[in-house]
Amino acid sequence: MSPPDHALPRADYTPGVRGPLEGLRILDLSRLVAGNTLTQHLADFGARVDKVEPRDGDTLRHWRVKGVETAWKVHGRGKRSLCLEFRHEGAVPLLRRLVPGAAMLVESFRPGTLEAMGLGVEELLQLEPRLVIVRISGWGQDGPYHRRPGFGTLIEGFSGFAEMNGFADREPVLPPMYLADTIAGLTGAFAAMAALREVEVNGGRGQVIDLPLLDPLFTALGPQAANYRLTGKTKPRTGSRSTGAAPRNVYRTADDAWVCLSASTQRMAERVLRSIGHGDLVDDPRFRTNEQRVAHGEELDALIGAFVIQRTQAENVAFFEAAEVTIGPVYDIPRFMDDRHVQARALLADYPDDEMGSFPMHAISSRLSGTPGAIRSPAPRLGQHSDEMLAEAGFSAEERAAARAAGLVTAA
Repeated sequence: MSPPDHALPRADYTPGVRGPLEGLRILDLSRLVAGNTLTQHLADFGARVDKVEPRDGDTLRHWRVKGVETAWKVHGRGKRSLCLEFRHEGAVPLLRRLVPGAAMLVESFRPGTLEAMGLGVEELLQLEPRLVIVRISGWGQDGPYHRRPGFGTLIEGFSGFAEMNGFADREPVLPPMYLADTIAGLTGAFAAMAALREVEVNGGRGQVIDLPLLDPLFTALGPQAANYRLTGKTKPRTGSRSTGAAPRNVYRTADDAWVCLSASTQRMAERVLRSIGHGDLVDDPRFRTNEQRVAHGEELDALIGAFVIQRTQAENVAFFEAAEVTIGPVYDIPRFMDDRHVQARALLADYPDDEMGSFPMHAISSRLSGTPGAIRSPAPRLGQHSDEMLAEAGFSAEERAAARAAGLVTAA
């Protein structure tokens, strides 16, 4: 049985659209999600991202669903690909010739690998003094753990995220997607823009961005260390209930669906109580302030849950929206794809694809009014631009042919 077809707006690649980062060339030596997320966002806004991949390609190419490289198609979009045999004696000399003129180099090798290759920071900055070097790792470029493997799963456990995620009577819960990597990629894109501004506007030199997966994820957890200092307690696992504001949870509806409700301001919390017929509890000592509501979260959730379960998901959303209460449906992906708001804003669109006919891809996540981003091209085939990239770096036709013949470079 084939999966259901959810109609999405049709879109096409727009290779000629100018973006605000046009003119930036980024040399991307990274693998997996964090680096590819970082450079995907920059490519979306017009940077020229030149991926240098090993003979078997970026690891994302091997994360397939029914044989289709879905992760690579998303995070590789808008980039070019050069396929290089990194173990070949000519690999490092070739890489050196790609560096001059680049605005940024992104890598995610284990710390010390670039230095062992003969491409340490000082040498790179000699080749290109304005170069911004983004070094992605699990734990950072120094510290006792800097040589440990850096997969996001380890970071999600180590940071405190997993321990505070889930339900009190169950095991800690890791996120079902690459959370640490994605947050690091977004953080790295911001840091890269800050470093590039230092070069381009302030006349500064190139520099290194030490981008571990650990630091951005822990930062996203907010004031957990301060909360522990004040209370002597770590955040308990409370499912979807917040320990910072109440009410906030998911509630089952009469049609066996769910809604999510959040009332993080005093006025909104009072509005919730009045709308479900418990206006008399607004001044109840258990619910008068946010701190008291958090302490009595189970009682508050029971009141709301008893009201919500009497209505369907759609009826609850309509009722609470009419009461100006912040509520929304809990969707799965098919319902999200079919939602009229998602479709009206083209948050997902079907792009032409050789394997699937059409491939659903998310839009640019930040919408600039004057120079909006664009998806200029599909993710490249491995080595699709090898010859083109070498020619731009000054390799003659004879040199390019020799590189291919020696197995140094593979061209698609």
